[in-house]
Amino acid sequence: MLERIKPNCRFLASGEDLSRARIVMAGAPLDVTASFRPGAREGPTAIRLASACLETYSSKFDRDLEEVQFFDAGDLELVGADPEQSLRQVEELIHEVVAAGKKPLLLGGEHLVTLPAVEAMFSAYPNLAVVQMDAHADLRPEYLGQALSHATVMYGVATKVGAKNLFQLGIRSGVREEWQWGGQHTNFYPYQLLAPLAQIKPQLVDRPIYLTVDIDVVDPAYAPGTGSPEPEGVTAEELLQAIRILAGLKVVGADIVEVAPAWDPSQRTALLAAKIARELLLGVL
Repeated sequence: MLERIKPNCRFLASGEDLSRARIVMAGAPLDVTASFRPGAREGPTAIRLASACLETYSSKFDRDLEEVQFFDAGDLELVGADPEQSLRQVEELIHEVVAAGKKPLLLGGEHLVTLPAVEAMFSAYPNLAVVQMDAHADLRPEYLGQALSHATVMYGVATKVGAKNLFQLGIRSGVREEWQWGGQHTNFYPYQLLAPLAQIKPQLVDRPIYLTVDIDVVDPAYAPGTGSPEPEGVTAEELLQAIRILAGLKVVGADIVEVAPAWDPSQRTALLAAKIARELLLGVL
């Protein structure tokens, strides 16, 4: 699978040798179940292009991307008319990355790409914990008659790994049934990131963790380029602080999803996502 995808551009300071890489970045430009505004298929390219604005050095971690063995493999050529086939492609890719002893960093695309990524990771790490940073609960069993949707993705994840292994942070949108189900079954922390993350961190020590970051966890004042913006979110600074809190834990894979650059001519959403990716590469993965 990795040999069949070719990058049209690469993330800042990506290595050229896949065999030497410890982390593999790949794009999954799925964009088929948007419930408000489409455009997430352009997210991976926008994030890569925005990375050129960043420095390779992070003062927070005192590390440089030149010191990190990572490889940007490019984007999967997904079968847009067949969501199930596209999800199988994502799952196959993650399986391949993990089997090679490497960690995946997936760029979405809509949030549905998290489901096959988690399914692949769970097969390698049966005690996997999933940490979700998101505006939306995404806990519907179905949405508009469809079981596979970015509005149902975390229900699917909870079903796969067990609801008590799902940690949902920053949630501020969902129907009453999602709110009730999350409160009863998952580790459900609405509206905040930093305080609950500090609270749950001891529970995550020594556990393999998959992190999924939906960019709409951030208030649209800071990240307007997303398909379902939701007011009353966290700041960009709070999200970056939350990412850095995870340093030292056993994060075995991650994704950044729902960047839709057409809705943000300023490019600040893609730039924020690129900085999140840089910090994950430098200090978390």
